[in-house]
Amino acid sequence: MNTKSWLDLEEKVCVVTGAAGGIGAQIALALAREGAHVTLLDRDSAACAVIAGRIVSEGGYAIVIDCDVADKTSVVEAARESERALGRCNVLVNNAAITLRGPLLELDVDHWNRVLAVNLTGALLCAQAFGQQMRALGSGSMIHVASIAASSPIPLGGAYSASKAALAMLAQQLAVELADDGVRSNVVSPGLVRTPLSARYYEDPAMLRARTKMVPSRRIADPQDIADAVLFLASERSGYVNGQELLVDGALGRNVMALVPRPQ
Repeated sequence: MNTKSWLDLEEKVCVVTGAAGGIGAQIALALAREGAHVTLLDRDSAACAVIAGRIVSEGGYAIVIDCDVADKTSVVEAARESERALGRCNVLVNNAAITLRGPLLELDVDHWNRVLAVNLTGALLCAQAFGQQMRALGSGSMIHVASIAASSPIPLGGAYSASKAALAMLAQQLAVELADDGVRSNVVSPGLVRTPLSARYYEDPAMLRARTKMVPSRRIADPQDIADAVLFLASERSGYVNGQELLVDGALGRNVMALVPRPQ
């Protein structure tokens, strides 16, 4: 794991929120395989421990911290614990997110507030806590995992879409405000990704074919596709990329006109 690589992430302290499974777990694994020292944050510390165990078994280094990103006290303590164990944060990946479906006109405000608390406020709290460490170092990279839902509304997913759109703007705001501190802030927006949570959508072969046909790249993304984009933005190979959104959707978001029926 500590072989020198093009990305030059060896021994960088990388913090990944929502690291217990799916995209977050794959990001943590990918960073560790590049030689980074990884802090896995999640409320499900037991699942994180499994991922950390895989990292250690492959010769890497990882720690697990139980953290609720929507709770300021929990985030501040997690930042302190991570710094004590590994040193100041070089890379923050704001990946933690939840989705609760429902029509906006009937949506319970507690439901709305919980989605924003995790997906948006949680990202801000982590940026504040770990951003202070980056400011002290005079460098750093924040990567915020949003979604194509930030620009394309999802039926019955209004709270999630709104939170991701706001997250994308938060990332731009951080890029402007932290530029003088040497800290970059960018967004990765996945499209359709096959994860344990979305696996049920692909159990029906007809559904899998229909979804795949919508994507110009003709396949559904794997979590590693998202992790690869995060690796680039985490590294100094993207040192002049700041305040940007990287769509990792196989051109799905650019395919609207191709899906409009027209005479042959």
